[in-house]
Amino acid sequence: MTAALSATAFVAPTIAWAPLVPVLIVGGAAVVGVLLEAFLPRTVRRTVQVPFALLAVAAGLVAVVWRLASVHGAEAPTEVVTGGAYVEDLPSLAIQAVLLVSSLLALLVMADRTEVRDGAFTPQAAARPGSAESEAATRAGLTQTEIFPLTLFSLTGMMVFPAAGDLITLFVALEVLSLPLYVLAATARRRRLLSQEAAIKYFILGAFASAFFLMGIALLYGFAGSLRLTDIAAAVPATPGLDSLLLPGVVLVLVGLLFKVGAVPFHAWTPDVYTGAPTPVTGFMAAATKIAAFGAMLRFVYVVAPGLGWDLEPVVWTIVILTMLVGTVLGVIQTDIKRMLAYSSIAHAGFVLIGVFSLTTQGIGSVIFYLLAYGVATVGAFGLVTLVRETDASGSVTGEATHIEQWAGIGRRRPALAVAMLVFLLSFAGIPLTAGFVGKFAVFSAGIAGGGAILVVLAVLASAATAFFYFRLVQLMFFEEPKEQGVTVVSSEGLTIVAVVVCAVATIALGVYPGPVLELLTDAAVFVL
Repeated sequence: MTAALSATAFVAPTIAWAPLVPVLIVGGAAVVGVLLEAFLPRTVRRTVQVPFALLAVAAGLVAVVWRLASVHGAEAPTEVVTGGAYVEDLPSLAIQAVLLVSSLLALLVMADRTEVRDGAFTPQAAARPGSAESEAATRAGLTQTEIFPLTLFSLTGMMVFPAAGDLITLFVALEVLSLPLYVLAATARRRRLLSQEAAIKYFILGAFASAFFLMGIALLYGFAGSLRLTDIAAAVPATPGLDSLLLPGVVLVLVGLLFKVGAVPFHAWTPDVYTGAPTPVTGFMAAATKIAAFGAMLRFVYVVAPGLGWDLEPVVWTIVILTMLVGTVLGVIQTDIKRMLAYSSIAHAGFVLIGVFSLTTQGIGSVIFYLLAYGVATVGAFGLVTLVRETDASGSVTGEATHIEQWAGIGRRRPALAVAMLVFLLSFAGIPLTAGFVGKFAVFSAGIAGGGAILVVLAVLASAATAFFYFRLVQLMFFEEPKEQGVTVVSSEGLTIVAVVVCAVATIALGVYPGPVLELLTDAAVFVL
């Protein structure tokens, strides 16, 4: 009898390994990257780590495409792994594909170094800024190659995030993606104290968001007696009288997710972290973190909360309106280009939230397309920021020229760079023939279909207002004489140029001929219930 009970209690979980292949590739590469740091000589680490990380992400993307082809052609296009902890379906795979594309481009920017081989990262992150150890590491030309396995660990968590089928997996993925970002934010080569301050702010506010998230998990477990999203969804109509657990639980879980996308009032970390973090890391965070967090939010909202639309509407509308308003108004007054792009990202989060909470099938595909358009434009824009540098009195290249006035006349000195930035800014503004226009049109159409016409009208007005600070930069680049003598555009090893060219071409291609991608994403717009 005891043996029978024991055998029943400890049944091994059923694991379908094929759906986990993309995650295993990226996560396994992160572990191998740590071992490479431990056993390779310092002189060859960068030579090995850069191509290894790029190949790992590319292999993960190939694996996702393979899984997409397999699942799309199956009669039952879903596979639930380990009792529902990880769900493979078309939306999760589409989000993972978008995530890996953006991350691969961001890794190219992170791996690049300028003509003076200085890179964006401190040569020794553990050394106190300004100390003798830090100066010695700089003179010796050391490189902090741990950034590559850290990025892969964060990317692993991001890949699991939109595929999590229960709240514990969702929380673990949240922490796995977040903890490496806290470290990466503190590794800037210049303005080290600002970088470390940004990391501390991100960590502390992230801890608060995680606490809210965990409290929401506890309330939802008390409501449904289960952590699986499908069980919670089934309990919503079957368990009347427990709204005091259900609604606060849903809201608190959403708080944790809204923090990651930088929605108001959970946005306070965004401008400071975007400014203080190394610019390539900022591009990675701005694109990949938003893609993963919105992917997780889509699954949570469309599986758990479709029947709670009326109850959540006042809270959701308030957050969407505040997010668009704050991102637009504060973006207008910024004079630092990284802070301007930070508030731009906040405004974009408000636009995407309209599609997320439209609660229509159209909303899923439109949100994923918007994230693709936003991701490639963001990586490209921050990649260009890394190339515009200040010079000192002796002509030596120093830090990035992030004051907007320092970009005056760039279009006359380096027209190719300015045209690329113009493409990205037009996409952010939603100008026709760019991916941003198609993304906004799709999301706003979903919002109208979901009964959010008022939000869409406000979003159109906010989008028109955000165009002001985008075109202010355009006017400076093309129609002003250079006002700063101490600014130059540096040459690099070429990886950033490759990323920028791919991003610019993708931005235009998705704007001119979006049909195939939109059709594919529309077909993928069904979550597992």
